[in-house]
Amino acid sequence: MKTLTRELWMDISQRRQIVSIHKEVEDLVAESGVTDGLILINAMHITASVFINDNEPGLHADYDRWLEQLAPFNPGGDPNSGGYLHNQTGEDNADAHHKRQIMGREVVVAITEGQLHLGPWEHIFYYEFDGRRRKRILVKIIGE
Repeated sequence: MKTLTRELWMDISQRRQIVSIHKEVEDLVAESGVTDGLILINAMHITASVFINDNEPGLHADYDRWLEQLAPFNPGGDPNSGGYLHNQTGEDNADAHHKRQIMGREVVVAITEGQLHLGPWEHIFYYEFDGRRRKRILVKIIGE
């Protein structure tokens, strides 16, 4: 069995941003030499996600608007004024934790004939909800 483990480092200058990591992931699959197996890609931080969907800017803007409606940014710690109890710890990122919970932590994709086995419109993204600090993504590949 072959394995490959790598970390991708992300430096997102904005608070929220969707970044394609598809090409980097494809390159790691090729480097691994795995032709039949699985790849795990996970955000190693509790305020970021890895997800698969269409590579279409309108959809990404829709995600951002929808998530902001569900868990709006509010640095306050008083829930009675729209803040979050978590922010009473000195953080201001409770909304980011909620957004990550909705979008998920990781994706697992089959590798077939040395390629990501995805649908025609599926694309792999990193979604940052509390940027402006360096974060990692774990990529683990196993197979034959």
